[in-house]
This record gives sequence, structure tokens and C-alpha cells, in this order.
Amino acid sequence: MATQQRRERERAQRETLIVNAARDMAEADGWSSVTIRRLAERIEYSQPVLYSHFAGRGAIVDAVALQGIAELTEVFKAARAGAEPGGELAAVVGAYLDFATANPALFEAIFTLAEGLPFGVDAPEVLKAAFAELYAVFAPLAGERDPDAFTEVGWAAIHGLAVLGSGGRLRPDLLEQRLAILVGQFVKG
Repeated sequence: MATQQRRERERAQRETLIVNAARDMAEADGWSSVTIRRLAERIEYSQPVLYSHFAGRGAIVDAVALQGIAELTEVFKAARAGAEPGGELAAVVGAYLDFATANPALFEAIFTLAEGLPFGVDAPEVLKAAFAELYAVFAPLAGERDPDAFTEVGWAAIHGLAVLGSGGRLRPDLLEQRLAILVGQFVKG
């Protein structure tokens, strides 16, 4: 039994090493730099070892994305907990935008590159937890509207600002005004 536990622990450690190396490489040089060959070289294991853990690069990206969603969920929780009463939405919006700016490759993995992560009804629990944090700030503002749909629209608006802002398509000097307008639209109902 002890040998089996050790093997499972070592396997989990290798998976963590692979995921962290992929994330570090992507943050440093973009996702195009993350290949199975380069990852194997980076962590000093053979390519077959990587394939024994993940079916391919896409599965590694999905694992990075799941890790990122869990981190984003904690960012949402902290933003809500640290907000003044009535300021939770503004805090979460700001935290989302800050997360996207601080972690561009991770954000890309979560929302663009992940292939095997269904959002919506059949989503993994980690994705549901992230949505629940958004729901917690949007649903009380929904009024007579469907709170799920209202939350999805709110999320889409925040995400649009994050993507356009990180892509340099929005003027940085108008960030605070955009945030005030966005929050104002959802708060006024």
C-alpha cells in the first residue's frame, strides 16, 4: 500500500510540474512556445512520460486553464470579501480586469485555448464555482430579469472589456470611466 501511495504522489507531483512548466513557458514566451518536446526538455523527462500524464498539448492547456479558473475564483472571493457594502460588483469587475492584465497567457488558456472544458450546464465544478462568484454579485441586481441570464450578460460585458483592453483596442486613459459606466448600467437596473 505504501508503494502505491508513493507512486500516486510522484505521479501527481509530475503532473503539477508539467502544468506549472507549461504555464511558465506560456507566460514568458506565449503559448506557441509550449510544445511537448520543449516541455519534456524543460522538466527533464521524456516525451512519453508527458504523454503518460496528458493525451497531448491540448490536455495540458486544459489543466492550466482549470488551475487558472480556480485562481480566478479565489480572486473573485477576495474582491467580494474586501469590498464595501454595495461595492462588490465594482470590486469583482476590477479584479477580473486586473487578473486578465496580470496573467495574459493564463487568461488565454482559460477563455481561448481550452478545448475540453465545457462551460454551462455540464461544466466541471471549478467552472461552476467561478460562475457562482459572478452570480453572487449580479443576481441581486437582476430584479425581475432571469438572474442566470443577467449574470451571463454581466460576465460577457466584463470579459469584453478585459479582452479589448488587453489587446490594446481600448484607450487606457478611459478605463475608470468605462468601469463606472459598466457598473452603473448593472446597478441602476
